[in-house]
Amino acid sequence: MATSLKNKSIFIYFFLLSFTFLSFANGQTNQGMSLERLDRIDGVMQDYIDQKKLSGNVVYIARNGQTVYHKSFGLSDVAAKKPMNKNAMFRIASQSKALTSVAIMILQEQGKLLINDAVGKYLPEFMKTTVAEEDGNGGYKVVSAKRPITIRDLLTHTAGIDYGLGPAKDQWKAANIQGWYFADRNEPIRETVRRIAALPQNSQPGEKFVYGYNTDILGALIEVVSETPLDQFLSDNILNPLHMHDTYFYVPKDKADRLASVYSLKGKTITLADNPGQLEGGSHVGQGHYVKGPHKSFSGGAGLISTTNDYGRFLQMILNGGELDGARILGRKSVELMSQDHLDGIEFRQGRSFGLGFEIITDLGQFAQPGSKGAYGWGGAYHSTYWIDPKEQLVVVYLTQLIPAGGLDESEKLRALIYQAIVD
Repeated sequence: MATSLKNKSIFIYFFLLSFTFLSFANGQTNQGMSLERLDRIDGVMQDYIDQKKLSGNVVYIARNGQTVYHKSFGLSDVAAKKPMNKNAMFRIASQSKALTSVAIMILQEQGKLLINDAVGKYLPEFMKTTVAEEDGNGGYKVVSAKRPITIRDLLTHTAGIDYGLGPAKDQWKAANIQGWYFADRNEPIRETVRRIAALPQNSQPGEKFVYGYNTDILGALIEVVSETPLDQFLSDNILNPLHMHDTYFYVPKDKADRLASVYSLKGKTITLADNPGQLEGGSHVGQGHYVKGPHKSFSGGAGLISTTNDYGRFLQMILNGGELDGARILGRKSVELMSQDHLDGIEFRQGRSFGLGFEIITDLGQFAQPGSKGAYGWGGAYHSTYWIDPKEQLVVVYLTQLIPAGGLDESEKLRALIYQAIVD
């Protein structure tokens, strides 16, 4: 008996010794990712900050449902020399579209709509719309839409609705509806959307991918169908169940000091974005009205503030098939439907297509960056990005505040740095 115990102890000793040796030889790993190789991200991000190409940022990576990397870099306010923290709040702009798209799917699961329904069934002004077509002489003519716009058209950005910069941009400018920024509007989103319907659109429904007010219209539709303001619907059905307590359309005053400042890269180094400031066509460049402002317009397309942790929880829910920590937000078949190619051959980006709220990698070779076929995500105007990779069970959130970004390539480098760290 004593000999048996002794032999067992010797076996355990050599097993642990071998394990320790292998760990040192191969480097420590977490969820199949090399911690040593992940640390390469640190130096690359710091280089951009040292070169004054970025003020600061936060990177969040989770694999197999576990956080493997979560670090902040640089400053959230350069003049004040305020360090960037992992709980910093960011304007996520078009990353808002994913939450609004999920909200639409929740309403379908509740039996309150179908995504193939005409939008006009719920917003009557959209039952008959018009399209501006170039006339070949530098002008345009207005024709009737060939068919009603559907909810699915809006989810896939194939409704023909842009940000008011198409052939009839003079009419959109006169209506004061151009660009994605809504936080300064002193009217509810429902009223703005009502006026959008009366303007000539960019192309016929279902014929092209046209990026624009589609998801803002969905936000107004959610309010009508649910009889609830969009901010409350998102809180009740997504944010509170997922414990996303730092995600808002407008930042509470007691959290305002956590909102990172916005910078612009127009030359060799960043400068503080003007306040207020506008890009041509109404897109916002400055610090915005997210703390002080009318607080009346809930832009489902580009209006939310969030953190890497909050947004990471949202993405993990989607990767899990609609559930996180016991909170079921969507059924897994709805998630499956959202993450499929819905463009049916409509021209989009090389190696990619679009689902119900997300860009999807359809051909990794054509995409020509590390990743996986079937991975999906999007980004925001302030140079942020995110993606979900079901094959690798990977969630990535990258948040910064930079507009315009001057062609900066650190988000592409981040993608390469993340995938090179996978060692299992």
